[in-house]
Amino acid sequence: MTEQQQAELYLEMYVFESEQLIGQLEAILLECEKSGSFASEAVDEIFRSMHTLKGSAAMMQFACISEVAHAIEDLFYALRLNPLDSDSFGQLFELILTGLDFIKAETLKLRQGHEPDGNAESIVAGIKSFLDYWNKAETEREYMAVVFFDEGCQMENVRAYNLLRQLADRGLEPLFYEPVGILEGEDTVDIIRNEGFKLNLCSASPEEDIRDCLHSIAFVREVQLRPVSHLQSDSQVTAVADEDFKETASQYERRDIPAQTLISVNVGKLDQLMDLVGELVIAEAMVTQHEELKDIASDHFQKAAVHLRKITGELQNIVMSIRMVPLATTFHKMHRIVRDMGKKLDKEVDIHIIGEETEVDKNIIEHIADPLMHLVRNAVDHGMENTQERLAAGKTAIGSLTLEARNAGSDVIILVRDDGRGLDKDKIFNRAVAHGLIIGREQTDMSDREIFNLIFLPGFSTKENVTEYSGRGVGMDVAFKNIENVGGSIAIESVKGEGTVISLKIPLTLAIIDGMNVRVGNSRYTIPTTAIQESFKPRLTDTLVDPVGNEMIMLRGECYPILRLHEQFGKGERGGNLNDGVLVVVEQEERRLCLLVDELLGQQQVVVKTLPAYIRNLKKINGLAGCTLLGDGSISLILDVAGLMDTNGAAKGRLHQGILKRE
Repeated sequence: MTEQQQAELYLEMYVFESEQLIGQLEAILLECEKSGSFASEAVDEIFRSMHTLKGSAAMMQFACISEVAHAIEDLFYALRLNPLDSDSFGQLFELILTGLDFIKAETLKLRQGHEPDGNAESIVAGIKSFLDYWNKAETEREYMAVVFFDEGCQMENVRAYNLLRQLADRGLEPLFYEPVGILEGEDTVDIIRNEGFKLNLCSASPEEDIRDCLHSIAFVREVQLRPVSHLQSDSQVTAVADEDFKETASQYERRDIPAQTLISVNVGKLDQLMDLVGELVIAEAMVTQHEELKDIASDHFQKAAVHLRKITGELQNIVMSIRMVPLATTFHKMHRIVRDMGKKLDKEVDIHIIGEETEVDKNIIEHIADPLMHLVRNAVDHGMENTQERLAAGKTAIGSLTLEARNAGSDVIILVRDDGRGLDKDKIFNRAVAHGLIIGREQTDMSDREIFNLIFLPGFSTKENVTEYSGRGVGMDVAFKNIENVGGSIAIESVKGEGTVISLKIPLTLAIIDGMNVRVGNSRYTIPTTAIQESFKPRLTDTLVDPVGNEMIMLRGECYPILRLHEQFGKGERGGNLNDGVLVVVEQEERRLCLLVDELLGQQQVVVKTLPAYIRNLKKINGLAGCTLLGDGSISLILDVAGLMDTNGAAKGRLHQGILKRE
């Protein structure tokens, strides 16, 4: 390996590790902000992470990153030693986030091939100024005093009130005192006479000066004064540091053995391995599905074919599992976006995450991160009302935004749900007409879904003015195209005044699926087996037509719509007599549809390939997810079950439970 290659490898490792640490730090910090304090465990974790960031940046000679990380490390070192008062929490938190944003931006420059050349002087100066103020405040000490007045002086409560006024005049206003309500309370005289007047003072003056000041006030007989220490002694700090060192050392000792079982692998190598597994699946199909070989009368060949299929399947599962990563990291990044937007737009929004453990292919996650960010920003900016508007509408003051992920067969469904103002169909339609995005259509001719989908058109926006978050009509268009590019789809459901749900349907992987090959005319299609419920030979006596002309079939007391694939894909007439074909019952998101095909050709693992551009550009052809190469060398089109249901009016209306009502 040349020095240049080695340097590139080190840089790649540095960027990867830094991004991981930054993500973890943001999650910890946002939890601290929610609780309103820095727990000791969080302080230790942030301190160690910043120490790592500082050391790594210094080793790579990225001075600006190292300086900011060092400054934030100093903050948490001070926080380890001294508690932070609640008044300073907000200021400290903003300083930390500003510094972390700087490190994140400089790390992004490195990922994009640029040098980290940001100016960190103002950030470092701001942190230093805060530390100076903090340290100065810590030079003052807190004292607890118990004051007894002369015996027989009478009206001890009035004497205590006079003491408070004189202390305030001398710049020693107590932090608190007891008993409270000294002039109004019925038993305060007895309490002060028997237990003394208790008060806490904060001052940089020596203890003797404070004692003398209290004694100089009229009628004061005795003063009991002692300092209140919130700080750890030097020996305690040393003990904590030693304990941290021992804990870290023991962790490294424990990790010696398992660390050897973990290695970092370049994603490019995983992509190449996945491609090779795909070719192996095709090669295995060419052998086992070949017309001249699949019926060969040889036990040895059949056993070898079964063994080959088993090994190929296991290899595929292992390779795919390596590439699968949970959505947690992507979802948790949205916490920061919602938090920052809420502050700038003066909106209170709580974000809830469900199903963060759902796993998706790494390549898929890279493609959906930006669309998801646009959808979340759009929900907060457009969808959410401010506090006054929500209260006026009879809602809670704090808005709710939910990110939910769940598996649905070979797909993952991601929902972005808000309880905001909902979409205004009239406003959307009128804006689209005004921008020339739709011509010659009446609003009454369009379904709700068609109107809602107008927001994905390039240049569409309901905002009158351009802001840093919206108004250019670009974000939703980008989201739609990115999701479409990975074979996914977006659907919108909204109720005005109640909220909006945007659902993303994305494939688990772009690589390999289990499918059932079917014949329709002279063409072959593949149906994902995860969507298939059953197949059967239909009888004409079980068929009927609904009031709007949709062909249906009765199956065990339930009516299901029929979709003739001959008609759907232009393969001639209605496909002949139902008795001559096979109905395949498919299910997606609680909807069922019966697909009429000519013949079932058998189950097979297939490698998913992207549809050619000339097919993708034919918007009138719905229900195709991709294509694949079969064992005999022929091409089969892979069906998109959800897309087929959307083209069938009866199936489209058989969703038993609306997304807005789903818990």
